[in-house]
Amino acid sequence: MNDRSAMFRRLAAGALGAALAPLASAQGATPASAASTGAAPAGLATTSAVERLVNLPPPASALPPARPTPNPTPFDVAAAELRWRSSLQAFAEQDRLARPPPGGVLFVGSSSIRLWDKLEAAFQQQPVVIKRGFGGSRLADCVAFVDRLVLPYQARQVVLYAGENDLDEGATPAEVLLRYERFVQQVLQAAPNTRIAFVSIKPSPAREALLPAIQTTNRLVKAYTEGHPQLDFIDVYGAMLDEAGRPRPDLFGADRLHLNATGYGIWRELIAARLKL
Repeated sequence: MNDRSAMFRRLAAGALGAALAPLASAQGATPASAASTGAAPAGLATTSAVERLVNLPPPASALPPARPTPNPTPFDVAAAELRWRSSLQAFAEQDRLARPPPGGVLFVGSSSIRLWDKLEAAFQQQPVVIKRGFGGSRLADCVAFVDRLVLPYQARQVVLYAGENDLDEGATPAEVLLRYERFVQQVLQAAPNTRIAFVSIKPSPAREALLPAIQTTNRLVKAYTEGHPQLDFIDVYGAMLDEAGRPRPDLFGADRLHLNATGYGIWRELIAARLKL
């Protein structure tokens, strides 16, 4: 095992232990036992083994989902290629017409990135801003396509919003953490100086039943990022709650899931404060 792989294993174990400690003590379990079973496998998967990279079996001591859900369907790379073909082709065409220069800020993830109108203008103080959101995508998809979505741009900072759809499809918080760990490994192995910012999973009225799982996932990822100087955790969750601790409907569109201009205004302020010039 190389030093980098060992480091990430320690970080993941520490994150799980810190975030699961309250639940473990309540259930009579120990944080250490949860962390040991939730840690990532040693080493990095190769590009030819994408299935192993994203097909993450639930750890034995992983948190139960916030609501009854089936086990996540094993990641189907062929199906994902078919599902996202048009999006990936559109990104490739954009690059062919105007290749972004290296050293920019790359926004990647699900529909919260894709639907962000005038995102580039919102961060115009940054010399280069690249938008690569594909609606409905999961963190598992971002891992599978990291060689096309992230690595070619040689960005100095990656801003990721993903994981919400993973939870909605039945993934546990521990699985989302492990998928994020693999995303980080893939990026930093290829570009060790890149900064990666994880935008916390948002609370939305349409997915209020998922809030316990979202909160746990955010705690896990935050604890993980605190152990690495190149990782940032941008907390948008708290700013989107009302005084009663429920998602603010005024921040969302008619579907009660996707942000409106007011919601994106909150995001812009919180994210801009964490971007490096």
